[in-house]
Amino acid sequence: MTCRLCELRNKEVVNVNTGCLIGCVDDLEVDTRNAAVRALIIYGRLKLFGILGRKDDFIIPWENIKLIGEDIILVDFCSDNRPKSPKKRRFFKFF
Repeated sequence: MTCRLCELRNKEVVNVNTGCLIGCVDDLEVDTRNAAVRALIIYGRLKLFGILGRKDDFIIPWENIKLIGEDIILVDFCSDNRPKSPKKRRFFKFF
């Protein structure tokens, strides 16, 4: 099976450990030296329609992808291993 990036972007990503929908594929991380895909990137959900920014992105290594189907991608992903983005300075401390 071959798949283009535009076709991957329409597929939903589901965690096989929890059964939760993570989101749709937004971007790929590609190793240009080896011409290989290293990870799927799913952007974090918007906070208050994007006014308060967005949550952290999901970066799923290629090794954690279990199955790419016609309209869904199954991944073995533990949210504890999720990379943390650096803390941003916020205008209001309570947000």
